Amino acid sequence: MKVNGYDIPRKLYYSREHQWAVIDDDGNARIGITDYAQKMLKEITFVYLPSKGISVNIGDVLCVIESIKARIDTYVPLTGEILKVNEELNKKPFIINEDPYGDGWIVTIHPSMSETELQRLINARQYAEYVKGLIRRDKDLMIHKWKRR
Repeated sequence: MKVNGYDIPRKLYYSREHQWAVIDDDGNARIGITDYAQKMLKEITFVYLPSKGISVNIGDVLCVIESIKARIDTYVPLTGEILKVNEELNKKPFIINEDPYGDGWIVTIHPSMSETELQRLINARQYAEYVKGLIRRDKDLMIHKWKRR
């Protein structure tokens, strides 16, 4: 689905911090940042990746992403152990801009989660509504800013 030009694939789980997760047939979770997040960052210039094999908890810093616009922490949406790290991002961080839900993935985690942890994430429809709210809020802020001049 698309919301104001932002892609939001239906079969993924989302966090309100703009990470996505997809659970594969082995029960592992591939994780990345959303199209909304990468477009807000603009051109991504560097990704500080985590180490393979470390254990992570919900809310931990997963990686740091630098762009021409900002430097942000990206957070872990599911507890588990990092199985794979997308090392290609060291050489080509802009892959996240080009394909945030495909080749721009960041890590694969073997979740040690309970079902309640997965339920903390939101589905595509809920994330779309969340993004619409952010767009409305940003528009309201810009209108307010213009009226003050």
